[in-house]
Amino acid sequence: MKPIRAGLLGLGTVGTGVVRIVEGHQEDLQRQVGSPIEIRKILVKDKTKAREIPVDPAKLTEDPWEIIHDPDIDILIEVMGGVEPTKEYLLAALESGKQVVTANKDLMALYGQEIMAKAREKGCDVFFEASVAGGIPIIRTLIESFSSDRITKITGIVNGTTNYILTKMSQEGAAYEAVLKEAQALGYAEADPTSDVDGLDAARKMAILATLGFRTPVALEDVDVRGIRSVTQEDIRFAKQLGYELKLLGIAERDENDLISVSVQPTMIRKSHPLASVSGVFNAVCVYGEAVGETMFYGPGAGQLPTATSVVADLVAAAKNMKLGVSGKWAVAPYREKKLKTDEQIASKFFLLLHVEDRAGVLAQIARVFADFGVSIESVMQPSSGDSSGCADLIIITHHAAKAAFGAVAGRLESLEVVRKVKSVYRVEG
Repeated sequence: MKPIRAGLLGLGTVGTGVVRIVEGHQEDLQRQVGSPIEIRKILVKDKTKAREIPVDPAKLTEDPWEIIHDPDIDILIEVMGGVEPTKEYLLAALESGKQVVTANKDLMALYGQEIMAKAREKGCDVFFEASVAGGIPIIRTLIESFSSDRITKITGIVNGTTNYILTKMSQEGAAYEAVLKEAQALGYAEADPTSDVDGLDAARKMAILATLGFRTPVALEDVDVRGIRSVTQEDIRFAKQLGYELKLLGIAERDENDLISVSVQPTMIRKSHPLASVSGVFNAVCVYGEAVGETMFYGPGAGQLPTATSVVADLVAAAKNMKLGVSGKWAVAPYREKKLKTDEQIASKFFLLLHVEDRAGVLAQIARVFADFGVSIESVMQPSSGDSSGCADLIIITHHAAKAAFGAVAGRLESLEVVRKVKSVYRVEG
């Protein structure tokens, strides 16, 4: 029985997990595919380096083109990361008729449309389940399981590093900087955590999910991004008092006119909502469909074997399509025109924390600003404090309001004499 042969670009954490699963689950894989699956060649930086698992030295190469140009290799698996030269390798592999499996969220967020176009041109598949939320099968679910429904909203915790940081801050009362250092020591955060804590990693994933869910070509620059660096213990404490948790949420919405918005931002979410209880490095994605209602997908967002499981599942799917002769027909290209909402069309509730003068008439002046811009106030709270400076904190939660109108309110309050400082602003969900 002729085996399906794969070439593997990268033998780091995920690549090692892929080899482990393919070699350890060979009987199961063969029964699913109808043929053995063999990893024929593996790209590494240094063939002499000691490996976590035993690998036949004859399979190792330091030349990617040895894999890409090998006519006996059917499927290219990319787990090396990076955008360049990885993009060049994948396009070349597709050009030569190879199926592609990748875990590369950066590449798919930035150049996914180009890569998928090349795949369609050559009648090949590109599978990328592991690029979002590690071991959670969310991409195949959006493409296949929701094909008969109209998705209106996707909300998710899709970055484990920031969720770990916010969880520790919430549960242990630790400061942001201290938890970040701990996350780096544990390997949850990189030495340069910018991509995670500034929301860029989550934004790339949300661009992919919105593209698939709304059948619209959403680019990274279409995502409104704000990270967690400014989140304070005070914000978390007040959120809890009001019945919320602070989470870095990705939110993609579509209205009845196919106008969409995509954002990543620290958000106050009701404790009764299932996303509020997602803790540590775990990820979760809620998908809202007109027919099915609300569904939630939860699991590990990273890690060697969870991510490798998604990669191997894609490998099996690509191999099955090859055997059936239907390669290149799996994913439907985005076919809806991209129509982005303006700030006047994006609406939500908002949380506002002000430091104000503590005297009569202040609240009336602030309420007048909200009225001037047509923003309705849902609740107001003045937390008790031992401040002897004649000032106090004031918490305001609005009813649903346009983002533009609320932005105008916040801007006006910044210049109001009785407002010493606009301390925090957050979107409110649930």
